[in-house]
Parts: sequence; structure tokens; C-alpha cells
Amino acid sequence: MSDPQIEAFRAFNRFHTRLIGVLNEHLLNSPYGLPQVRVLYEIAHAPADNPPAAADLADALRMDRGHLSRVLSALERDGQITRAPDPCNAKRLRLTLTDVGHDTATKLAAASAAEIGALLAPLGPAERTQLTAAMATIRRLLGDTDLPNKVILRAPEPGDLGYITHAQARLYTQEYGWNDRFEALVSRITADFTENFIPGRERCWIAERDGQIVGSVFIVQKDERTAKLRLLYVDASARGLGLGRRLVEECLTFARAAGYSRIFLWTNDVLVAARGLYQSLGFELTGEVPHSDFGPPMNGQTWERDL
Repeated sequence: MSDPQIEAFRAFNRFHTRLIGVLNEHLLNSPYGLPQVRVLYEIAHAPADNPPAAADLADALRMDRGHLSRVLSALERDGQITRAPDPCNAKRLRLTLTDVGHDTATKLAAASAAEIGALLAPLGPAERTQLTAAMATIRRLLGDTDLPNKVILRAPEPGDLGYITHAQARLYTQEYGWNDRFEALVSRITADFTENFIPGRERCWIAERDGQIVGSVFIVQKDERTAKLRLLYVDASARGLGLGRRLVEECLTFARAAGYSRIFLWTNDVLVAARGLYQSLGFELTGEVPHSDFGPPMNGQTWERDL
């Protein structure tokens, strides 16, 4: 890892801690600093039927247990929290908020929302989306398992087809060593889709998570009876979510509703996961031709199925 990358990370940390004021002794105009505020938040948002114990908080927050014990004792003296034996395990002390603690947690949440609202106010809607997407990317890359994996499917918006061309060219170059002729092919397909679009017979789905495109697929008309599935793409960050299957199933459903009786696609034998998906959804291999159009030698394959 290069020193500039480490320094960039440290610089971001310094900026962020300054931005949200975590170095102040009192956070959000409260009597408490960050450790106390975060502990109150965790207790307030724990399941009502399963309040946490100190050990749970220490693990969740990766907090030194001695330091946490002092924080909890201070909050208990202030009347913010109470400890009571777990009915199922008397040695386990469950932590809950008192009425005073609930009031404090509510005021802290409101103050935090107001502070964040003030930070976001100068940004336009697109900039806010970009910011929150970048935050989600940081969390995901650094291993945050609490992120929701909700992916929405939507119609393409201006700029999306150019992004798809860029993303696919980059992905297949990195993973398979394909050359710029593949990028040219994707560009022609997306341009043809835009220029010759047939309403009711053709469609594109964009898969989006946290404001970022993580997949796409197209259905176009091959002939009156046959639909053609094109450019199935799932970003590496969204693999394992069943997104590829979801996109292909959308294509099958649309093709049936549009009146097609058969669906056709072209792929390459090196795309093992995609071929397995197509086969599991009832597609059959109907043709295979060797080529090196994109650089490395491979076999182009046609797959088809009835609808």
C-alpha cells in the first residue's frame, strides 16, 4: 500500500472528525462526549425485548471494556440508564434507558438531525445522492455488514447508457483481458437501443443500490417472434445478491407480456457464472463459434429458450 493512500485516509479522518465536532468535550450541545452519546444511541435502538448487556455494547462498538464500564457508571449516576438482571440469566445485567434517558436520546437525535440538515442544505439533490452513495461505498469497502443490500430496478436516465458502456468495458478488461473492440460493441448496442427503440417491445433495466448503478440488462426485438437479451451486467460489488437472476427473470416476464414466443442471447464460454444462470433458467446452448474478436481466444455461444 502506498504512503499517499494511507495519508489520504488519515486526511479524510481529520476532516471528518473536525466536521462533526467529535473532538469537543460536549457533543450536540449536550453534557456528554462522543462515547456517552454513542452508548445512549445503541441502548435506545436495541430491540425492546432484548436489551443489551455491557459485553454486547463492548463487542458492537469495539470499545475497551474498562472505558465502557466507566461510561456506563457515569450514565447510571446521571439517571440516564438502569441495569437489571436478565430473567433468563441473572448474571447478565440488561441495560435500558430511564425516562430521563429516553428524553435525552430524543433530544440528541433531533440535534443530530438538525446539524446534518445544516451540512446538507447547501447541496443540491444530485449532490446529496452522490454524497450518500459515496458514504455507502466507503462503509461497504471497509467491511460494514450493517448496510442494507436493497437494489431497485428502474428505467434508464440520461447518462446511464454511457455509464454502462464504461462499466462493462472496465470490468471485462480487468477480469478477462478484453480489448477496446468490446467497448465499441457495447457502444453500438446502446446507441442502437436509443435510436431504434420500439415501445412495448424493448426495454432496459438499470439496477441501482445506494444511488449507484450496480447492474443492467436489455431486451430488444430480434424478429416478430423472438426477443434478444443483451448486455447483462452485474457489478462485482453486487455479486452474490441474486441480481443477475432477478434481471434475467424481468426480461423473461417482459418478453412474454410483449408477445414474444422465444428468447435468444449471445455470450461467451469464459463467462461461466452467466452461462450457469442461463442454463438454470431453461436456456439451451444452440450454437458455438470460436473467435478472438475481443483479444483472447474464446467461444461465442448462442442460447435460446421458449417462453
